[in-house]
Formats: sequence, C-alpha cells, structure tokens
Amino acid sequence: GTMCVQIEAQSRRIIADIMNCASQALVDWSAIDSVFLDLDGTLLDLAFDNYVWLGRIPELYAEAHGLSVPEAQAALAPKFRRWAHQLQWYSTDFWSQELGLDIAQIHRDARARVGWLPGAQRFLQGVRALGKRLVLMTNSHPLILTIKHEQTGVLDYLDAAFSSAQFGAPKEDPRFWAAAARAEPHVPARTLFCDDSAVVLRAAMRAGIGHVRAIRHADSSCDPHEHEEFAAIDGVIDLLAVS
Repeated sequence: GTMCVQIEAQSRRIIADIMNCASQALVDWSAIDSVFLDLDGTLLDLAFDNYVWLGRIPELYAEAHGLSVPEAQAALAPKFRRWAHQLQWYSTDFWSQELGLDIAQIHRDARARVGWLPGAQRFLQGVRALGKRLVLMTNSHPLILTIKHEQTGVLDYLDAAFSSAQFGAPKEDPRFWAAAARAEPHVPARTLFCDDSAVVLRAAMRAGIGHVRAIRHADSSCDPHEHEEFAAIDGVIDLLAVS
C-alpha cells in the first residue's frame, strides 16, 4: 500500500515538474515586442547542415586526399574543434581555403535537402499576426543564407535579417550583441530569442535578452537534444500553444 502511495506521489511530482517546465517554456506575448530567431535548427532543419558537414564534406575530402571516409573524419575533427564558435567556423571562404573544396558549391549541390522544421512557417505567420517584430539573427554565412532563402523563401517571413559575417563576430561573442543593438534597436528585456545552441543562448542572456528558449528538436533526423539549463521547447510552434 505505502509503496503505491509513494509511486503515486512521485508520478504526481514528475507531472507537476513537466507542467511547470511546459508553462515556463510558453511566453507571455504581451511582454514581448521583438522576436529574434536563429536560422539553422530553429526555423530550418539542421539535418541539411549536418548532412553537408558530417556527410558530404568528409566524403569529398577523402576523395581529394586518397583517404577512407573514417580517415578523413579523423583528419577533419581537430580542424573543426579548433575553429568551433569562432567567426571562421561559419565562413565558406575560410573552409574552402582550409580544405581545398568549394564549400558554397557543395551546399548548392545538396540544396534540395534544405527544408523547414515542422510548424516554423505557421509560427512566423502567427507571430506576425500578433504584431511582433521578427528578426533573423544567424551565424549562417550570407552565401549559404542566400541558397537557403532560394529554397524556402525564409527571408520573406521576416522584418530584418543579420548575419554574424556583417557584425564581424559570431553570436557566441558579446560583440555580436553590441552590434545587434546598434543595427536593430530593441528593448532586451522585451525581446524573445530562440536558438538550439547552449553557448549562443548563454551569450544572449549575458546581453540582457529577457526571454530565451532552447530548441530541442533542431535536426529532424536525430533524437531531440535535452537542454536542462534553459526553458526548452521541441520547436518554435510550441510557443504559440494556447496555455
């Protein structure tokens, strides 16, 4: 008997925690004027980028250097680690030079795989209907952003779009947010920002962004990624759920 009571109490607690997390993840739209959005893994499916960077680029690098794909992956891993979270990481020119491959062309060749995450377009339409300002804040290089826009029309849903290449610093860097404040006037406390990267979300919080949400299901081909540190949602459409 006691065992059952304990289990019931425990499951009630778990359910309460889940409900609490869910309600934390929802937003009070009356407290928000500006909505800043990441591109890859927030609006568009990160499956495309992962296919290019973890699939095609190692294959082509292997071909170019007479390596097996595992050998190519082993050779690329330290290069990728070295430049992670720096502006170079997001530069097609940098990687074209570094790897001797035409990085923009590789993206172009795979462009049929570019796609929206479930519900992202409905979310953008819904937020527009609420009268909020929609701004893309992306580390995606302008060349790659153009390819993605040609496939999806993503920029047509937004009021403005900024790439870290324009600001000379990635979103992980406080200089990005200082430049964003000059380029896109906003009240940080009344701004919502969604991204799938913990490092980027931390930088946004340090910049005073009042409402940050982590995206769990950034890549439709993988399992959702748990974000313990932030209020998290599977996808942006969850923010329009009626509480």
